[in-house]
Amino acid sequence: MQQQMRNGGNGGGVPTLAEAINEPCVNRDKERASQPMPNFRSTPGNRHNMPLAFWSAWTLTSRPRRIALLVDDAQEEYRPYAEPIIPNLVKLTQAFRARGAPIMWSAWSRHYKDGISNAMDRWYGPDGLRLHEPENACYIFDGDAGMRPLKEIAPTADELAAGCFYHSHMLDMFWEFRPDGKSYLDEKLKDAGIDTVVICGLWTDECILATSYAALSRGYDVVVARDAVGTATAHQESALTIIGGTCGVVLRTDEITKYMHVDFVEGLKRAVKGLMNPDGRKDDHCSSE
Repeated sequence: MQQQMRNGGNGGGVPTLAEAINEPCVNRDKERASQPMPNFRSTPGNRHNMPLAFWSAWTLTSRPRRIALLVDDAQEEYRPYAEPIIPNLVKLTQAFRARGAPIMWSAWSRHYKDGISNAMDRWYGPDGLRLHEPENACYIFDGDAGMRPLKEIAPTADELAAGCFYHSHMLDMFWEFRPDGKSYLDEKLKDAGIDTVVICGLWTDECILATSYAALSRGYDVVVARDAVGTATAHQESALTIIGGTCGVVLRTDEITKYMHVDFVEGLKRAVKGLMNPDGRKDDHCSSE
């Protein structure tokens, strides 16, 4: 009952910070908690010192990691938008393969006759599917050929056999489910003990942004490769700013490949990310009981 009250059950009972800071909590460092945040900036003199700014408290080298590369919808249909970033996509896939780190590929697969009608269809609307000048970005136009991964970074036969490539139907890569209702991608990453994901591919302001938040929600540290993501819209930099200021670390490809080639230290499974809860909290999660 005490834990239910602490979690906002019937009657409330959520402790104040002053109360909580004095209770035992296995995943909190009380000494660090009292120190100023090095990853915070305010604007003194303005109302409530706004605007405020936050950025990640960790770097790639902060701890040993179990890391995977997510190649988000880098497919042949999107080649015109992907051309500037293909060399960096190649560098990333080569670096991860060289260290034996997992790589997962998705391909956007919504098409006009897929039988799905949901909020995304309503948002994009029913128009813009003219044969010679298609505009509606909800759907692919080139069929199976358009869903193939870019040939320069295509998965190997072994990677295909291991289930590392799959079709996606929603903006975030985690929103594809097994027959048991569990996220296909999340379960693949959990099987490998992954706690950190590096995201690259297309489109920055849709699938990359959505996958970044989904990964954070599931307990993964998030890195986005600034120069290995692309979009067809004008929102590239805005999306990267949002990711870097709310949920991930935005780095250049050369910074990520240097880390993989030189600084990468593999961590232990479940050292920071648990498996028992959908949000990835450590399995010995904070409790005062």
